[in-house]
Amino acid sequence: MSMLESAAAPVARGKIEWLPVAIFAVLALAPIACAYGAETYWLGLFTSVMVFAIAAIAVDLLCGFGGLVTFGHAAFVGIGAYAVAIFGAEGITDMAITLPAALAVSAIFAYLTGTICLRTKNVYFIMITLAFGQMAYFVAGSLAPYGGDDGISVKTRSTLFGYAIFDNDRAFYYCVFAFLLASYLLCRALIGSRFGRVFRGARDNPTRMATIGFDVFRYQRVAYVIAGCLGGLAGFLLANATEFVSPAYMSWQRSGELIIMVLFGGLGTLHGAILGAASYILLESVLGGVTENWKLIFGPMLVLIVLFARGGLIGLFGAIKRKLSHD
Repeated sequence: MSMLESAAAPVARGKIEWLPVAIFAVLALAPIACAYGAETYWLGLFTSVMVFAIAAIAVDLLCGFGGLVTFGHAAFVGIGAYAVAIFGAEGITDMAITLPAALAVSAIFAYLTGTICLRTKNVYFIMITLAFGQMAYFVAGSLAPYGGDDGISVKTRSTLFGYAIFDNDRAFYYCVFAFLLASYLLCRALIGSRFGRVFRGARDNPTRMATIGFDVFRYQRVAYVIAGCLGGLAGFLLANATEFVSPAYMSWQRSGELIIMVLFGGLGTLHGAILGAASYILLESVLGGVTENWKLIFGPMLVLIVLFARGGLIGLFGAIKRKLSHD
């Protein structure tokens, strides 16, 4: 089996998987269930789940399929969020302007930093992405006209050609759902394409891929830019969801949380990133109501998942399914 055929195998074997369909079905029907409880709270919570799921999918694209462990991806989330806040402060709220601007700035930042980062490998790649992420964090903190370290409130959610479509929580929820579904399908199509096979082949054996004629650096940089744009999209939606933006969105801790979400759900699965984001956000909400030191409980849970459920929650579900089939 050739390198490209080997890289394509996981996608080629995939038929219509029930788990991604179930995940999106639950998210699509969640507002109906929320209507029977504290609707505003639960809609906000599930909206946050989907926003961070978009960012987690971007991280999974790089880490799970490209072997590029980034510790600075929160910078793109912050860039997208600040695009909304800065344009809003200047009186521009139309997403026909703010969204392309958020994606464009994220793409430019990803292209410039990726050109440097991708010339390094392994721990050096991790450290240089962390350095660029912290650089963005301190730049955001120095923006005194836009709140500086204290952050800035988003007075008005984004509009579309003058229509305040984001003002209705349920309408905003389904807009975020549509963006999440589009992001997932885009990355899934990308991974299943010839580009994706080369990208994954470069993860397994970059020297061999280069030898057979592929420009590994160029493929990785394109993937890095795409992941950066998805991070910017998540930031754009996050600013509208929280109606507040601060440099904390770009901190290395936030980048670490995105990696934890991916690991918790299942590295290299895409839908595992969604499941991991949902698990992390919901557990934070539940455990946070028990104790402010909820991470002391979550930490051992993550360790147990890593030790005994290889592949995260997706791997755990697969092991249970195999066990039941065997029995």
